[in-house]
Amino acid sequence: MITENEIAKKVFECALKVHRTLGPGLLESAYEECLYYELLKSNLKVEKQKPLPLIYEDVKMEIGYRVDLLIENKFIIEVKSVECLNDIHLAQILTYLKLSDCKLGMLINFNVTLIKNGIKRVINGSL
Repeated sequence: MITENEIAKKVFECALKVHRTLGPGLLESAYEECLYYELLKSNLKVEKQKPLPLIYEDVKMEIGYRVDLLIENKFIIEVKSVECLNDIHLAQILTYLKLSDCKLGMLINFNVTLIKNGIKRVINGSL
C-alpha cells in the first residue's frame, strides 16, 4: 500500500512535468486536467472534482465542496493558477483535509516561474 509521502513524491514529479511542458499563465482547469492525466499514468487511483459532503450533527449535507484531485482516497490536491497563494487557499485545503479525514495534501499554484515555489505540503493537524 502506498504511503502519503510516496504519493507526495509522485505528485511533485507530475506537477513538475506539467509545469515544464505548459509553463505559467494558463487556466486552473488546464493544469488540473494535465496533472490528472499524468497521475493516472503513474498508476495511481485518482478522482477529480470529487464531491465532499459536510457532516453536521450526523446529517450529511451536500453543499458544493469539491476536491480538485483525490489520490488513493487519502491525499488531496488543490490546484491554483493565481498571482500568489494566500491564507484563504490554505484554509480551503485544510478544510478539505479535515472533512475527508485525509492526513496530507498539496496546494499547487502553477502560475509561478519555478514550480517548487508554488507547491505547499499541507498536513491535517486535527488527527
